[in-house]
Amino acid sequence: MILTEKMSQQERLASMSLASIYGLRMLGMFLILPIFSIYASQYNGGTDIQLVGMALGAYPLTQALFQLPYGIASDKFGRKNMIYIGLLMLVLGSVVVALADNIYFVILGRAIQGAGAVSAAVTALLADLTREEHRTKAMAMIGSTIGVTFAISLVLGPAIAHWVGMSGIFWLTAVLASLAILVVKFVVPNPLISSFHSDASTAPAKLKDVLKNGQLLRLNYGIFALHAAQMAMFIVVPFAIQKTSSLDVNHHWQLYLPILIGSFILMIPAIIVGEKKSKLKQVFIGAVALMLVAQLSFAGLITNFWGVVFSLFAYFVAFNTLEASLPSLISKLAPAAAKGTAMGVYNTSQSLGAAVGSLVGGFLSHHYGFSAVFVFCAVLMGIWLLASLSMKTPPAVRTKMYHLDNLDELKANLLATNIAKLAGVYEAVAIAKENMLIVKVSNQLTAENQATIEQTILELIGSK
Repeated sequence: MILTEKMSQQERLASMSLASIYGLRMLGMFLILPIFSIYASQYNGGTDIQLVGMALGAYPLTQALFQLPYGIASDKFGRKNMIYIGLLMLVLGSVVVALADNIYFVILGRAIQGAGAVSAAVTALLADLTREEHRTKAMAMIGSTIGVTFAISLVLGPAIAHWVGMSGIFWLTAVLASLAILVVKFVVPNPLISSFHSDASTAPAKLKDVLKNGQLLRLNYGIFALHAAQMAMFIVVPFAIQKTSSLDVNHHWQLYLPILIGSFILMIPAIIVGEKKSKLKQVFIGAVALMLVAQLSFAGLITNFWGVVFSLFAYFVAFNTLEASLPSLISKLAPAAAKGTAMGVYNTSQSLGAAVGSLVGGFLSHHYGFSAVFVFCAVLMGIWLLASLSMKTPPAVRTKMYHLDNLDELKANLLATNIAKLAGVYEAVAIAKENMLIVKVSNQLTAENQATIEQTILELIGSK
């Protein structure tokens, strides 16, 4: 077997085009986040903040309900077919909201938008189109779109609303989703073979084991809490900025942009230290603690402009760090053969958190005021911090995958057993029916030792 170092042109095309479609799904949720609670007053019934929370939460709720079923259905009915259906749902829901004149039709349209939950089908298609040795890199491209899309939405959302109004945002989403259908049809390559991939798809048989894994449960709760707080606080933050500053909602981006830039500058060294120095647990716990500080700061300083600025800065440093490190932790702590299932549960937990945060945030804001929303968020973070303290230190490993040439199960398992005995190998699993070997290798080895392990693995594979 010859290991190709670079992704092929087809793999790069598939990765970039599918990452853009994944990002479009997140854009549908994030783009209105910094402005909707204020603009909602344009709709009949939109002054009821509880209904505003329902409108924000309808999208991630149906996304959570349909995410795993879409992925499983794509195994039977075809990846692209399910993606077409999902994107058509996004188009339909966007048109319903764009034409809405009352908040109830907005809620309906948002629910339809979210029902086009193509994320699992997109990752399954990407797995079909990439070789094992490049799949981790391709999946990372898709995963990075969440944080990037959120940051872009905070800046572009107010600006776009200023130019074309709230309905214009949904018309734009409908147009982009329509174009995405054309991208899937004419740009994304057609896979020669579509098959199940343990590293990218959810296996119903493995759900029980993943849901019983205490380490993964901590991380699933974490992404739930992170996105619950995100949605709850952005029901309130636009009002707080408007009341404590001279900025109208269309110019809130002028506040978000420098804060986001500053938070990224601080986040990047933290992630590098965590990954390169095997300090990921310490960085992670520190970010959760900072998130708790941010929520408590919001609760106490929500009526003060500089208090809001400080709280937002602390929030974005923590959020960006956690959003970047959580998928890495899932990859390190999940059993190699169940990574796809672990990521499916993780993504569903994220959507459920966003739905719950929207609903609870709207309720608390309506009945108990702005500060109550942040007390709720602080409680979520406090629980997360306590759970994180007992989290297992994640192994300092990176995952590599290799193609196997039609080995029977006995030979494949023997190969994995021999590779697992190599110094520097943390875990090795062979999945004969998928012709795939997954190896977790220490990232603390010297370049020479890494090259030696790589060569030994290739020789062992070749000898079979």
